[in-house]
Amino acid sequence: MSNVNGMLVFARVVEAKSFSEAARRMNTTRSMVSKAVAALEKSLGVRLLNRSTRRLSLTEVGAAYYEHCIRILEELELAEQTIG
Repeated sequence: MSNVNGMLVFARVVEAKSFSEAARRMNTTRSMVSKAVAALEKSLGVRLLNRSTRRLSLTEVGAAYYEHCIRILEELELAEQTIG
C-alpha cells in the first residue's frame, strides 16, 4: 500500500474519531481501515493513534503527522483539479 493511501485512511479515522465511522464513510470495512492504519504505522515505525475500547486519540507524533497529511492531501487534490 502506498503511504498516500495510508495517509488518506489515517486522516479519515482522525476526522471520524472512530475506525468504524471512517470505514462507513469510506464504504469499506473496519478491518480494512484498521489494517491500513497499522500498515502505515509499521511503515513509519511509530504509533500514530492511542487505541482503547472506548476512546481513540492521537499520539503527539500522530497529531504532527496528521497536519502534514492534510496539507499533502489538499495539494494532491489541487494538482488533480489543475490537470483534470
